[in-house]
Amino acid sequence: MRPRMLRTFLAALTTSLAAAGCLIAAGPTVAQERPQGNACSPAVSLTGYSDALDKTTHDGTYVGNLSALARDGRGTVAALSDRSALFRLDARSLRPRNATPLSDENGAALDAEGLVADGDGTYLVSSETEPSVRRYSRTGEILDRLPVPDALRTAPEGRARANGSFEGLTLLPGGRTLLAAMEYPLAGDPADLVRFQTWQRTRHGGFRLGAPYTYRTDTGLGVSETTATPDGRLLVLERGFTAGVGNTVRLYLAERRGTTLGKTLLADLAHCPSLGATARQPQPNPLLDNFEGMTVTGRTGGRLDVLVVSDDNQSAAQTTRFLRLRVRV
Repeated sequence: MRPRMLRTFLAALTTSLAAAGCLIAAGPTVAQERPQGNACSPAVSLTGYSDALDKTTHDGTYVGNLSALARDGRGTVAALSDRSALFRLDARSLRPRNATPLSDENGAALDAEGLVADGDGTYLVSSETEPSVRRYSRTGEILDRLPVPDALRTAPEGRARANGSFEGLTLLPGGRTLLAAMEYPLAGDPADLVRFQTWQRTRHGGFRLGAPYTYRTDTGLGVSETTATPDGRLLVLERGFTAGVGNTVRLYLAERRGTTLGKTLLADLAHCPSLGATARQPQPNPLLDNFEGMTVTGRTGGRLDVLVVSDDNQSAAQTTRFLRLRVRV
């Protein structure tokens, strides 16, 4: 997502996970172990961070602008760039294994913001410019395109603001329900209300439109990512930016209450230990940046292992930074 002011759904369907891992930036590679207990809050601890991919390339492709993450089979994490590239990273070292270009049906670039690695080896990718959700093969071919409600389309066709629609994408446990989170409110909606849209998998493997939900963000924040927990609730990142002050990034647990989503604050990431991280622009905590991607990678000792990444917008003032969190839900 491009730098700007930024202004988080659903729950209860199935079972639960937990968290670990520890990365500290270490030159061109990753990873030095850190002791546990780096609390951000009673529910969240920071077990490490890595800047190892910042301002790097892989096979001529810039490894940055990362807007989404998805656990992608054993030992691999998929990372999506909003400049139309999909990377597969080693889950431990975060080193890229390959890069796959993506495009729309006309060969044009996507503003790709949400990512799901489906069980059949394909990828579901949301773009916020139309908005759209497409299915891609592992080599980048378009296999399908999901229907989108008219109201969620960007103006003038719908009520969504440009560059503010489908920001998060996740598949709920069991693989039957796909969910996309809007970043900002629709025109005419309250300033703190964002829409979450679901799809239900059909018997033939496609998706049909499902139920919509609403979610209330904190004042001035938007939804930058959502990912399902193993018990069917949602982890939601809310994010904002103020010039001269920096980023606000808060992690919530959301669950369904009828057609609305209630939320519980798990942590304000400004309260995490910095672990020696530095920032290239003013920040409330030098650890903070434009965090936009998140996925659950496993479980450790009853807590979820959660990996978070920032979108550096290919800017000298921002950093491609990974955080490893341990989250009790």
